[in-house]
Amino acid sequence: MPKVNLMRVFGVICAAALVLVTAVSYISWQVNDIEDSVLRLHIVANSDSDEDQALKLKVRDEVVDRCGFLFENCVSAEQSIKTAADNIGFIKYVAEQVITENGYNYDADCQVTQCSFPTKQYERPGDSVVSLPRGEYNALNIKIGAAKGKNWWCVMYPPLCFVDGVASVPDETDEL
Repeated sequence: MPKVNLMRVFGVICAAALVLVTAVSYISWQVNDIEDSVLRLHIVANSDSDEDQALKLKVRDEVVDRCGFLFENCVSAEQSIKTAADNIGFIKYVAEQVITENGYNYDADCQVTQCSFPTKQYERPGDSVVSLPRGEYNALNIKIGAAKGKNWWCVMYPPLCFVDGVASVPDETDEL
């Protein structure tokens, strides 16, 4: 093969490698940007018993219903995270009140932290779909009791827990 052809092939390979590296860097930057621009709600049941799973959903419903107003005026993930942290005592109170009212003596461990989440798609009105990639996200994390059961999650900011006033309920079979 002539030297000129080898140089062209080498040039094409270098250009393709540069495009690939640029694309991978851009995708990585986009994923990190998404992870930093949302606040997720993550609730873990005490166990996988039917009773504990039902309790988890009652805690979810009450936290979404009674604490949702706290986030109504939030205009950024940072503001939502601060709001959750500033109101963690009230959120814990709401969760533990539901637990007690249902005859259980579990604690509710509530904190704003980083949690791993799998890829998840949320449907929005008008058939649009929002997809969040697998990754580490800021989350309002509520662990009920031993926190050994299946979990439930949604996005508090931007508000994908509250689509048309109904909580978006992910498939309970999804694993972290």
